[in-house]
Amino acid sequence: MTTQPQHLTILPPDLDIQRIPRHVAVIMDGNGRWAKQRNLPRIMGHQRGVDTLKDLLRCCKDWGIQALTAYAFSTENWGRPLPEVDFLMTLFERVLRREINEMIDEGVQIHFVGDLHCLPASLQAEIERAMEATQHNQKIQFVVATNYGGRREIIQACRAIATQASQGQLNPEDIDEALFERHLYTAGICDPDLLIRTSGEMRVSNFLLWQVAYAEIYVTETLWPDFDRRAFHQALLQYQQRHRRFGRL
Repeated sequence: MTTQPQHLTILPPDLDIQRIPRHVAVIMDGNGRWAKQRNLPRIMGHQRGVDTLKDLLRCCKDWGIQALTAYAFSTENWGRPLPEVDFLMTLFERVLRREINEMIDEGVQIHFVGDLHCLPASLQAEIERAMEATQHNQKIQFVVATNYGGRREIIQACRAIATQASQGQLNPEDIDEALFERHLYTAGICDPDLLIRTSGEMRVSNFLLWQVAYAEIYVTETLWPDFDRRAFHQALLQYQQRHRRFGRL
């Protein structure tokens, strides 16, 4: 991995530490296009994308951001060519096994959110091991959305609440936002303040549909493998220029 310039290992002075987002979410788009531009197989783009994500996680920790959520694999991604899907599952498992000790040492608390039961059994085992091994770490929360779909998440929450209501465990009048959020995959994790999408696509792609209700959205033409600390710095600069009103004047 490329070594970052010394001035980017600490919070840049033109960023206000009091206005740093608590939680950043990223839609990591453009791995395939990055590889195609270089006449490389698509899998090389995914491999480079892992290095980008690893450095962004460390950057968030260095700069005082409390949580990073990455959209790693959507429920729709099963429609990609089978060799690519198989490679991604193997890549997830290999990266988890390789990086777990470093995450423990750096205080990373890792969460996986999504319909994890559909993943290969060996990957499920690595996920369970990683979450258990890092559950007490407190320097940064790293949330990996895998086999994740925002609509599916909301439907599953509705089903769980409806079941409780039908069994007399709660009254419909007791259903509010706080109760609903406790039934989401992300229960206990604060909502993102900033949503970043790379590669210029102007959509949220079924990602954190409930949670990004008031997130600031930043879209960049930069392809994900090229999204380095300088690019993240620019995203944060624009974020800090926004006036977050939350519907108020």
